[in-house]
Amino acid sequence: MTSTTTAVLRGWIDGIGVLGPGLSTWAQAQPILAGTVVYQPQPVLIPTAAALPPPERRRVGLAAKVALAVAQEAITNARSDARALAAVFSSSGADCDNCDAICQVLASEDRHLSPTRFHNSVHNVAAGYWSIASGAMTQATALCAYDGSFGAGLLEALTQVVVDGVGTLLVTYEVPYPEPLHAKRPFPATFGLALVLMPQPGPHSLAQLQVDLVEAPPDQVAIAEVEALRSRIPSARGLPLLQLLAQGRRGRVILEYLDPLNLAVTILPCR
Repeated sequence: MTSTTTAVLRGWIDGIGVLGPGLSTWAQAQPILAGTVVYQPQPVLIPTAAALPPPERRRVGLAAKVALAVAQEAITNARSDARALAAVFSSSGADCDNCDAICQVLASEDRHLSPTRFHNSVHNVAAGYWSIASGAMTQATALCAYDGSFGAGLLEALTQVVVDGVGTLLVTYEVPYPEPLHAKRPFPATFGLALVLMPQPGPHSLAQLQVDLVEAPPDQVAIAEVEALRSRIPSARGLPLLQLLAQGRRGRVILEYLDPLNLAVTILPCR
């Protein structure tokens, strides 16, 4: 294993949110990832964006709903004030349904896009809906790094924690493309993951997080069905980290980033 000369980034995890097949919340996913409950794949039930005003609630797409759901769960679990946190939203595809609908319109004779379709086409749309739902007026960053989108989001969020000294909410999310785009970019399911990262430990901190860049293969999840999610959904690349947190033990995992570099993540539990 070869480490680069980059400095190690450190922060504390105060809250977690997760949404995926058979992993509907962190409280439900934790015993599964710890190995004390058998994993049972279940359809993903996406919560309504109840925190949005009715006009925005009618316009919001599925991808943004997933992002809002895991963001709110992480904030609630951390007992944090969303208005005091910066935010990083990272997704390789964002609103895939909207992308497909726009492609269908542009391939037709009538190429007039609806204002809602255009509004939801920007990559930072989830960040915009989050600011409306939470009342947060802090900085928000939107990223895309293909299959390395989780790693890129984690690096950006931790950089803000270390350099700016601010608590930062990381939100990563994906929803499947409809056909024919699905054949070219086949996500098997919807998945979202959120972390509340802080510059200092607090009463609700779960673990210290240390991240470095390395040239080493990424770790897998010990549960075969969950590993299938990790290997095929960019936002699920963080599952080995969640498995280590669920087990409540000190350790290190390698998470996929951008070849040839990956992220070496060391976890030091607070309790």
